[in-house]
Amino acid sequence: MKNIGFLSFGHWTDHPDSGTRSASDVLHQSIDLAVAAEEIGADGAYFRVHHYAQQLGSPFPLLAAIGAKTSTIEIGTGVIDMRYENPLYMAEDAAAADLISDGRLQLGVSRGSPEQVVDGWKHFGYAAPEGMTMADVARQNTEVFLQVIDGARFAEPNPRPMFPNPHGGPLGIQPQSPGLRERIWWGAGSNATAEWAARAGMNLMSSTLKDHESDEPFHVQQRRQIELFRDAWKEAGHERTPRVSVSRSIFALTTPEDHRYFGLNREKNDQVGYIDSGQAIFGRSYAAEPETLIAELAEDEAIAAADTVLLTVPNQLGVAYNTHVIESIIRDVAPALGWR
Repeated sequence: MKNIGFLSFGHWTDHPDSGTRSASDVLHQSIDLAVAAEEIGADGAYFRVHHYAQQLGSPFPLLAAIGAKTSTIEIGTGVIDMRYENPLYMAEDAAAADLISDGRLQLGVSRGSPEQVVDGWKHFGYAAPEGMTMADVARQNTEVFLQVIDGARFAEPNPRPMFPNPHGGPLGIQPQSPGLRERIWWGAGSNATAEWAARAGMNLMSSTLKDHESDEPFHVQQRRQIELFRDAWKEAGHERTPRVSVSRSIFALTTPEDHRYFGLNREKNDQVGYIDSGQAIFGRSYAAEPETLIAELAEDEAIAAADTVLLTVPNQLGVAYNTHVIESIIRDVAPALGWR
């Protein structure tokens, strides 16, 4: 059994062929897609976060709105770039969204991906202290965020406060949402950061690309990353069982429309390129008739190792079509693979 969710990049383009012509279109359709996905039995609605791009950039209003209109589906991010975040303010936003959804927030955070602009965090008022990189800052911000959502009390109270201090002693961030600390995921691009996430007690979110750290196929490298994460988790002595997600572009070709959009997507090989001056490997997409798709997916070692599969969806094709994309996997593919 696997949790099956969708991952939307939240693109919009002011073009006649786009089903999302504006940011308003994306936000409203994202809510509608989450509602529809819940109705067809999907387990999660996740959203990418990118700054300076015509994509979703401020996730918490959207997550709170989805939480208020749904009742069972998990809602999350994949991922929030922690180079841009004030961890205390983010903790307030995250707890509020989690409380509105009655504890369904699954928050993916990370160092972030390559950007639209040069050193974009500087315009948000952030910079790396001497001797640190912005990757260090992202991890440091994450550690602070984890501490404060876990109830850390660190602020000296005013001796003459406007409101009585109900606890006495130092105060922490409010509101608090019990259990949120166990529902934070780290988007790991390398084996080393996956092990760091395990030691920090975060779940693992692994995308459709990672650092190219061996000559093996992408799905084998990713499976190895998951194994290293679980080994490090065990060594750290955490009591709970961690969760692991992988993202995939998977399209079951069941209608003429599917064949028109994705029928020519028959590339079965991984791609190797460069990101931030390092070599990265990009996993293949899957697009085939259900019987063929089932056979191909059964050989994906990383999917087999994960408990959660996030289906990347072409959000600009609209809510109805993306609901069909998700439902086709749940109905025509997942049962044969034992995911349902």
